[in-house]
Amino acid sequence: MLATSRAVLSRRPGKVRKREEIFRIHELGLDWDIGIYVYDPQPNSTITRGADGKKIGMFLLHGGAGDFKTMDGIASLYSEKFGCRVVSMTFPGRLNLDNNSRDWPGDTINPDGTVRTPIWKRDEYVSAADFVVKQDRSKLIKYGTRTVIHAKKNTQFYNRMASWPAAFETGMKEACRRHFPEKDFSIYVHGHSTGGPYVSMLSQRVANIAGVMAVENSSFGYINEQKHLWSGSIGKIEGFQRIAQKGEVWNTPFYELYIRTWRDLARYQGAEALGQEGPQALMRLPWLMEDILDRWDVAKKRPNFKAEYIITHNIVGSLEAAARVSAKRLNLSRADTKSLIDRFVGYTRPIEGDGVKPVPPFLFGISKDSRDHSPEVYREVIIPLFKAMKPRPKIAVTRFGAGVHSYWTPEKDLPLGIAPAVAQFYHDAIIGGFYVVD
Repeated sequence: MLATSRAVLSRRPGKVRKREEIFRIHELGLDWDIGIYVYDPQPNSTITRGADGKKIGMFLLHGGAGDFKTMDGIASLYSEKFGCRVVSMTFPGRLNLDNNSRDWPGDTINPDGTVRTPIWKRDEYVSAADFVVKQDRSKLIKYGTRTVIHAKKNTQFYNRMASWPAAFETGMKEACRRHFPEKDFSIYVHGHSTGGPYVSMLSQRVANIAGVMAVENSSFGYINEQKHLWSGSIGKIEGFQRIAQKGEVWNTPFYELYIRTWRDLARYQGAEALGQEGPQALMRLPWLMEDILDRWDVAKKRPNFKAEYIITHNIVGSLEAAARVSAKRLNLSRADTKSLIDRFVGYTRPIEGDGVKPVPPFLFGISKDSRDHSPEVYREVIIPLFKAMKPRPKIAVTRFGAGVHSYWTPEKDLPLGIAPAVAQFYHDAIIGGFYVVD
């Protein structure tokens, strides 16, 4: 790990043109502004080619807290060190279109009681009159007290919350169409954490996606659901039980937006400190909290609100309800309503049947001290469910000897965490033919 990291970081960076693009799509009767950031090696003739002879394109999604800036270090590694064209997309509504820096002002929950909300379209805002604020204490062990807001019926906020899954799909497909022509590029997709179910879904919906770089990458929603329900998910870490909630069931309504706080950093840093230091980490709890609050002071510039649970946890009832609300607003026929419901519910699992693109290869990677991705859950839940798919996709799992869930987090002698080694690993897999299917 150390040698690979040093070798990658010492490599002379290639020339890369970096630029933001914001394009508008129309989906379910609404306009949506989609933000992407493009990393384009110069000249284009220098773009690296994979084992299939096509240029390497990479489509990246951030996790549940972030935007494209979260993935900038990863995107720069792939483009500057390995010569890949990279497109990094921000979830719909997460980009601060009012600030050229794209940083969000203040905190997610401000002293005056105001709450941060999405911007799905330039100059369209969510009013405080459009929602109610609630406190959720149903998941205290993992999250502490959660602040959520519920969109009121018959508001534009409510309509957006019922429609964004379709905009997400269309935005990703349009980003790939713009920058990865099928005749020239093979696309390798990666969604960190919450982004994982969305690139998993996309992998069968774009013809030239060759595979998934699934490092710290949750997969299809129905698999995540089973992972959380798995009764054996409480493993052992140095003699102490891994904290988890047995039989955890998510029933989030589609109109609920979760507002993240410093608690979301704490739920990761506590588990990571346990893995790295053992139980004595608790003896420096005040210091840990100082680190968490210092990190939050930086992290709060990113969006830090989340609506994606309905797909990531396979909440079928909420997906169906969202589709019905959108269908009613658009006065769809009974047949078209059923088609929209099938579309929404289908986001959480592979598409099967005749004439359907099969699930492409998944190469999973997990960090040593990952909170959410343990070897046990891969062995007992994730891999068996992938093996049960028809046709069965090509899969493999590699565990890295260092790192945490946010795998670019610096560690001793690893200034960019395990990210350089991860980039080398996936580059070698692409060049070496892992993603080529007979």
